[in-house]
Amino acid sequence: MEVPEVPEQPKEPERSEGAAAETLAASALPAAVAAEPVEPVAPAEPDVPRPRRRGRTALLIACAAVLGVVAGTCTGYLIQADREPTRLPSLSQPTLGRAKGEAPEPLSAVQDRQVKVDGDLRKLLLKKPGGAKDAEWLSGGWMDLAEYAGNYEKPGTMFGNLVRDEFRRAAVTGWTVGNHQTTEIYLVQYRQHQSLEAADASDNGQYWAAKKAGTDSWPIPGTGSGMVYVHHRPETKVGYMPVYGAEAHAYRGDVAMEIWMYDTSPIPKAKIMDLAKRQMERL
Repeated sequence: MEVPEVPEQPKEPERSEGAAAETLAASALPAAVAAEPVEPVAPAEPDVPRPRRRGRTALLIACAAVLGVVAGTCTGYLIQADREPTRLPSLSQPTLGRAKGEAPEPLSAVQDRQVKVDGDLRKLLLKKPGGAKDAEWLSGGWMDLAEYAGNYEKPGTMFGNLVRDEFRRAAVTGWTVGNHQTTEIYLVQYRQHQSLEAADASDNGQYWAAKKAGTDSWPIPGTGSGMVYVHHRPETKVGYMPVYGAEAHAYRGDVAMEIWMYDTSPIPKAKIMDLAKRQMERL
């Protein structure tokens, strides 16, 4: 009898991790064997190095570092405490030696403007032009505080303001030309212990002059902020002829200059400008 050849059983493939390896192994077994449940084999744990526990060496090093810092700080304090304190430099300055030789001569009135304005202010006023007459309503060249404050609409208020502003004195001159044209020039001096009142007085005069309607203005050359004003709208009053006005305001040092001109006809710019320039040149 012929014995049928038994088919050679295939070799079991090697296992691999995961579900795909289990499926492949099950399909390679005979049906009887494959029908039996196969217990999965747990994959081998990977060779992962375990963390090392921190030993006492690191702790000893840290403690030694802290002790070193503390010991160094204490040593520094002890060394500094044993030293003598450093002396500070003296606050007083050494005495300066005086220069030898003769002192310079004081400036003359021509060179020192303050000497000039501390003298007789009346000598610095412009002289009246030929043919003109002295203004009868002006006093003899000087105005005290009460007289000067009386030129304003509210003399009492102005008197208090001038006291506050350290009014010192005022020199005045004036004249008339013909029957209608009048000119007044004031040099008002302030003590200026607290503030620059001459400049403030000039600015205040310019402020009110510019507020008048129908007014033109021009700077006075060589005076910084000095200005002249010509008013083209006359002041009118029943029973009187219309009066046109022009004025100039400037200052130099502690002296404020005021020029007032009035006429029954418009006043040319050239006339008030010429007076203002010549008067400021004398200061």
